[in-house]
Amino acid sequence: MAILIGSFLGLMLIGLPVAMAMAAASLLYILITGSVPDVIVAQRMIAGVESFPLLAVPFFILAGNLMNIAGITGRIYNFAVALVGWMRGGLGQVNIIGSVVFSGMSGTAIADAAGLGTIEIKAMRDHGYSPEFAVGVTAASATLGPIFPPSLPFVIYGMMANVSIGSLFLAGVVPGVVMVLLMMATVAFIARRNNWGGDVLFSWKKLGSAGFEIVVVLAFPMLVWMLTKFGLSLNIAVGCALAALLLADWIFDFSAVMALMAPVILIGGMTMGWFTPTEAAMAAVIWALFLGLVRYRSMTLKGLAKATFDTVETTASVLFIVTAASIFAWLLTTSQAAQMLADWILSFTQNKWVFLLLANLLILIVGCFIDTTAAITILVPILLPIVLKLGIDPIHFGLVMVLNLMIGLLHPPLGMVLFVLARIAKLSVERTTVAILPWLVPLFIALIIITYIPQISLWLPHMIHGVR
Repeated sequence: MAILIGSFLGLMLIGLPVAMAMAAASLLYILITGSVPDVIVAQRMIAGVESFPLLAVPFFILAGNLMNIAGITGRIYNFAVALVGWMRGGLGQVNIIGSVVFSGMSGTAIADAAGLGTIEIKAMRDHGYSPEFAVGVTAASATLGPIFPPSLPFVIYGMMANVSIGSLFLAGVVPGVVMVLLMMATVAFIARRNNWGGDVLFSWKKLGSAGFEIVVVLAFPMLVWMLTKFGLSLNIAVGCALAALLLADWIFDFSAVMALMAPVILIGGMTMGWFTPTEAAMAAVIWALFLGLVRYRSMTLKGLAKATFDTVETTASVLFIVTAASIFAWLLTTSQAAQMLADWILSFTQNKWVFLLLANLLILIVGCFIDTTAAITILVPILLPIVLKLGIDPIHFGLVMVLNLMIGLLHPPLGMVLFVLARIAKLSVERTTVAILPWLVPLFIALIIITYIPQISLWLPHMIHGVR
């Protein structure tokens, strides 16, 4: 354990990238101990990425990239302005609602920050908001991306913990709503303290239009249910409902109905058994292509090529991290290091609530230094046996782990959202860090609520999937 973990930490301290540090530490352990044949290393590398759920990774990344180049982010922003732009701190509220909608297709915090963040920060600065406030609310709202379904971190966690990814997706809905309410309350508090008003005039017409779009989206599953009651098969009922939706969208030229439909299609499709979470990622890409090429006709071949190459680059880096982390995690397990670490943690307490407190502290610290994918791959083999032994639901723990790691994305030294927003806002990393600090308050409140009230995470999967 000393060789494996010590060399990993040492290599990170001298500035080696996380994936390279894990791979080098694993190789050093193998060379010194001579306990693992070389062929096993190659087999574990292949096994680390030879996973059906991991096929969702490139497709969710591609869906987010396609949304950005298809102009869908602009439509989401305009919809959010009509819905909440009149409230106190209007564009701050818009920022949060826009992230909720965008998260229904992207599944990553970085895509949210880079996609909507570019539009939102510029608009907020143009309306007189300080760059710090604009960056802070954008960073906080970006954490919603992996909490609301779909979610790339949930895919990785579900694969590592061997739990239902569909249940994880459902478990993120209510906690996501809790986070949204806390963030909107924070914006309202700051706006009242600074005597800010709304950024657009209140208009019943615009509010009614945005509300009507929400009603149209919510009416879709109801229409499907009604058609099945008239004797139509489920597939035919869905086809008829989609045709009716497309006709309504063509007639009324909705701002964001088709983008709002993405989470409905994905979650509804998984709930009704049409496709697995991995196939849902492919459905997200097909939907984004349909919107960009057919409905809005805003996607060019050049943009499509750029989105594809960006996806290849991002996917390659993610899978390299998974490969390196899978070897490292396997060695942690086979060398009994994971068991020793688990026993050491259990020596402090056998109380699950105290353990959750310690786990939160550990994951928060790890999330500040290690990439989300690598952190999940390393921590799950160590913490999951304790979670199961103490009777903690692994789906609930998955929510706790992912939210901790999302908060870690806002911190130096390796917070990717921090660096993305610093570049977009043209602020120093130091100023960006200070701007984000007040927004950790609602995030930590949400973390405490989600950690110690498991029903918030488990109610929806229990109701829909009957998980007990």
